[in-house]
Amino acid sequence: MFTGLIEEIGTIRSLRPQGHGFRISVTAKTVTQGLKVDDSVSINGACQTVVRCDDSSFDVEAVEETILKTTLGKFQPGRRVNLERALQVGSRLGGHIVQGHVDTRGTVRAVQEQSTSWLLSVDFLHEFARYIVPVGSICIDGVSLTAARVEQDTLTVAVIPHTWTHTALHECSAGSLVNLEFDIIGKYVERLLLFGNADHVHHTSQTASHKTSGITEEWLTTMGFG
Repeated sequence: MFTGLIEEIGTIRSLRPQGHGFRISVTAKTVTQGLKVDDSVSINGACQTVVRCDDSSFDVEAVEETILKTTLGKFQPGRRVNLERALQVGSRLGGHIVQGHVDTRGTVRAVQEQSTSWLLSVDFLHEFARYIVPVGSICIDGVSLTAARVEQDTLTVAVIPHTWTHTALHECSAGSLVNLEFDIIGKYVERLLLFGNADHVHHTSQTASHKTSGITEEWLTTMGFG
């Protein structure tokens, strides 16, 4: 698990084809401290397992599913990327719950410089619109951000100067592809509403027509989620 607070901007050193995936080598200084094989590292928001490391670099193996859903397969040597090590128990959760499981890729529509921030607008596939709410959490290339505006299939985030400077987001421009991970809480709620609760595990004789979910739209409304 991650927080979406980037520790370091690393640099892609090499990509070597490995079947239908890639072995990716990343140069870094901070995240390599104490890093070991089998540890998890978020690379532009994608959780990857370390297969080799030393004091200045580490390797991961991006498999077919990762290449399909993320931007990792489009990396080139010299590309700068956002890096974060997995959250340690007892650490402050300064961002939001980020699994490093990228849902889809988005396309940067526009980058607008404001007097005190930058507005980053990203287009996404319509099927994911239900997971994004105004002032809700969104992870873009591994960075925990807040959706300031949501308009149909476009979300806009306001990036403060510190985040802009200390992440690779400042290298984005119109047309750039970015990794998107939506808030896990919303996805679990949707799943529960769709399939109901697990009462049938304890009442196997209950017919399907009598199985009802313990979570309904009415229940959510009464609990203040309306």
